[in-house]
Amino acid sequence: MPLKARESADWVRSGIVYEVNTRNFSERGDFDGVTDRLDEIARLGATVVWLMPVHPIGMRHRKGTFGSPYSVRDFYAIDPSFGVVADLRRLIARAHSLGMRVIIDIVANHAAWDSVMMEHPEFWKRDASGAIVSPVTDWADVAALNYESRALRDYMIEMLSYWLREFDLDGFRCDVAGMVPTDFWNEARVALERVKPGLFLLAEWHGADLLTEAFDADYAWPFHKALNAVFMDGASALKLRDVWVQERAVLPEGALELRFSDNHDEKRAIARFGEKGALAASVLMFMLDGIPLLYNGQEVGDTAESGAPALFERVPIFWGNEVRRPEFRVFYQKLIALRRGHAELQQGPVEWVDGADADRVVRFRRSGFEVAVNCTNREAGVLKAWGARVAFGDRILLELP
Repeated sequence: MPLKARESADWVRSGIVYEVNTRNFSERGDFDGVTDRLDEIARLGATVVWLMPVHPIGMRHRKGTFGSPYSVRDFYAIDPSFGVVADLRRLIARAHSLGMRVIIDIVANHAAWDSVMMEHPEFWKRDASGAIVSPVTDWADVAALNYESRALRDYMIEMLSYWLREFDLDGFRCDVAGMVPTDFWNEARVALERVKPGLFLLAEWHGADLLTEAFDADYAWPFHKALNAVFMDGASALKLRDVWVQERAVLPEGALELRFSDNHDEKRAIARFGEKGALAASVLMFMLDGIPLLYNGQEVGDTAESGAPALFERVPIFWGNEVRRPEFRVFYQKLIALRRGHAELQQGPVEWVDGADADRVVRFRRSGFEVAVNCTNREAGVLKAWGARVAFGDRILLELP
């Protein structure tokens, strides 16, 4: 019998995630700066707001000026530069009033070297000499947590439950989820369902075992790698189909994956693919199966860098890009409205279509909807360079000229 993915809530399966880097989302760099633009995110059509870590950042071995938000000093506290408890609660309440859900980042694999948890020596992984270690060599600003400790597991499950209870959150995006034992996540899911039935757990990882009990979706990292190979390096567009087929063969039946062309770990899509290429890549992300993601100003063609070293500094979105690229927001509103308006584009099957130009153009159907995306800077039939088209029968529903 093939493995089956866990059954997720309908709002998760039809979700559209908007990732917010609070530090860089506004000039203020705080929760109120996010709250002030929630109406815009709602009008864009996003249904889930994901806040990158909201916790205080460690000082010891800090990277850059501000430190990585993934180096957490206290999982129970809020970074004072973002505001206070009331500010976060107001943000969540406002998002809920606009019909959106809110999830926050949780970094369960590691914590800062000056974490308040250092008072629990059994919480930490150690080398042969007894010294606490980092989880990865170049992650020098964090120390690895030890899930062989029952006390740590209890602490983390209670901490997750606290955020659901006290802030009415709708779930968590779990950083490097595969570096934490799967049996911990399975146990945590059971406990968290008692607090918030039908919550959303998103694994920042790629692994079939995470999707059977604990997580609703993982990251489509192999597909993202293929996207870069095709759009940046000139690989055949057939690589995208091949990787998709390979993934479906190993993932549990019915598994969901987060699909993205842009996020805080990568160079911006507009920098990698160019303006037209970035929009064409988004057509793929939103028309394929899974859960699509928009990142922090992507809808205005923002070029403020992400990933290291920008992750450790303040690089605010320049919202004035909308004057330069007014077509971006209009395009994303149309793209999202098309997906949200048709259940077949949210949860319907994907049927790949052959063509004479298959090395340049990706073609597939979803229950009568036909999608074609030119992945190159050369014309291909009726599609111009980086052109894309979504049609239903003779009706063209969306087109990139």
